[in-house]
Amino acid sequence: MRLAFMGSPDFAVPALRSLHGAGHTIVAVYCQPPRPAGRGKADRKCPVHVAAEGLGLQVRTPPRLRHDAEAQAAFSALDLDAAVVAAYGLLLPPAMLDAPRRGCLNIHASLLPRWRGAAPIQAAILAGDGTTGITIMQMDAGLDTGPMLLSQAVPITPRSTTATMHDTLASIGASLILDALSSALPSRPQLDDGATYAPKLSREDGRIDWSRSADAIDRQVRAFDPWPGTFTTLGTAPLKIIAVEPAERSGVAGTVLDDALTVACGAGAVRLTRLQLPGRGAMDPAAFLRGRPVPTGTLLGG
Repeated sequence: MRLAFMGSPDFAVPALRSLHGAGHTIVAVYCQPPRPAGRGKADRKCPVHVAAEGLGLQVRTPPRLRHDAEAQAAFSALDLDAAVVAAYGLLLPPAMLDAPRRGCLNIHASLLPRWRGAAPIQAAILAGDGTTGITIMQMDAGLDTGPMLLSQAVPITPRSTTATMHDTLASIGASLILDALSSALPSRPQLDDGATYAPKLSREDGRIDWSRSADAIDRQVRAFDPWPGTFTTLGTAPLKIIAVEPAERSGVAGTVLDDALTVACGAGAVRLTRLQLPGRGAMDPAAFLRGRPVPTGTLLGG
């Protein structure tokens, strides 16, 4: 099948490799343009860009698509059977959605209509959902509102993180998209009743509010691993919280309760099991305390 692939982050790479390995003709790969990154702020290509070049595929990085008639015409000229989209990062205008003979298929990391939008994996863990999954969707002009072709559910365990769920879901998406392209499948319309949205995250979303319950903070830490990460303050220093576990303790919210770095929450407590100060490596509590004592009664985030 003659395809275009449109994706940018690590999540999309397994699907690109799967389509290429299955023998589909990928005539163009669309992804976000290289952007400054790292200490030197040199332009860095996104993961899909790197993978596509490694496969010998043509890469296109238009900074925008809407209101860009030239980019839209170039897409239409590819004479596509279908386009596969996975976390691309740009909305497709109607002219592009309609150009391929079988339209544009999206690999979305939720069980639609639950968690439409930019951060569905994080939203599912943060909300305490018991399951999430992958949906292959026929794209329309709305935000993840198109009819569904295939889906597969995955349980979210009490210790699941976005990092672990990301890899599982990316692998499932890479398999399901092959099934979706192999034959003409009946579609199921989405119902707006019960639809939820997962907005784009910022670093500030990772700030811990110790007045929330231990369960909510535990979900926040797991949902935001690795991005945007969670943090609090220790004195005047930002303190990155990488992993926690619930603990059967109580106290004034934000207070360190013992020498195992158990911290009281609005309800219950969490034990900090992995943490990091600026310019230092990630450490467990024992190693952290050898370099920076934290007396019982210390208030975090204050």
